[in-house]
Amino acid sequence: MKTRNDFHQELEKALGTPYVYYQPPEGLKTYTGDRIIYSREEIDFSQADNKKYIGHSKYSVTLVSKNPDWPLVEGILHMFQYCRHDRHYVSDNLNHDVYIIYY
Repeated sequence: MKTRNDFHQELEKALGTPYVYYQPPEGLKTYTGDRIIYSREEIDFSQADNKKYIGHSKYSVTLVSKNPDWPLVEGILHMFQYCRHDRHYVSDNLNHDVYIIYY
């Protein structure tokens, strides 16, 4: 099973900057640049013969940007095999796109 740090590095590579946060600091609300905020929702294992054999972590990933047409909004769907767009909302004049990604 891949680790959360592996997932973090993949998100940094996708964003192209280190502004990827697993546990965002308090002062992050004042930062208005592009960023990714994510959290682990659950760990899911496939089973057969009462044994676990494949595990995936389910993450909620939020892309935050001033740009409503940010190319990463669609690009992230192609970067991860098990990824789906969950919702979009605007808060504090910033666009938030939320994805569910199994990694």
